[in-house]
Amino acid sequence: MNKYFWVLIIIFSAGWFLFGGKTEIKNLGNSGQTVVAFGDSLSAGYGAGKDNSYPAVLGRMISRPVVNLGLSGDTAANAPARLPQVLQANPYMVLIEFGGNDYMRSVPFEQTEQAIRQIVDEVQSAGAIAVLVDTGGYPGMSRYTKLYKQIAKEKQALFVPGILDGIFGKSKYKADPIHPNAAGYEIVAQKVHKAIKPYL
Repeated sequence: MNKYFWVLIIIFSAGWFLFGGKTEIKNLGNSGQTVVAFGDSLSAGYGAGKDNSYPAVLGRMISRPVVNLGLSGDTAANAPARLPQVLQANPYMVLIEFGGNDYMRSVPFEQTEQAIRQIVDEVQSAGAIAVLVDTGGYPGMSRYTKLYKQIAKEKQALFVPGILDGIFGKSKYKADPIHPNAAGYEIVAQKVHKAIKPYL
């Protein structure tokens, strides 16, 4: 009897690890057709060009185009004005990458938070999966990381941690003090791919 009890425990534990342990994500399996990268210069590919941007590299990894709606200099606070363009792409998944410019331009943190929440809400209301892509890397960005984790948990969105962690401060991966070069964007794409692969 004791033997069968332990067999059942092992089966249950394995099932939880494989199925119950995965984060429940809103709009999984929706009918959208595209993956959209919505962000600032780090999405646009500044420093390496669009063909070497992380969305372009990611598209090659997943064998489907990733629509690049990165705009250099954009802030989370201004980004909601571009949401119609995002939603017109009929997204299955939207990669939301903002915060660096908000930090550098001293945009009030509460304004950035409100904008990110609005973006996630509108993406999810349109039926797509929202993915919060955390910049990391920059000194002083930890409060944005904490915020994005919190919003992802609250709203059943995906979270991609620190895309510049391990790149920031390493000249072999940088085009300038802020932006990656082609090799750096390759690493960024790998980090994003690892996080989203189970949900594609």
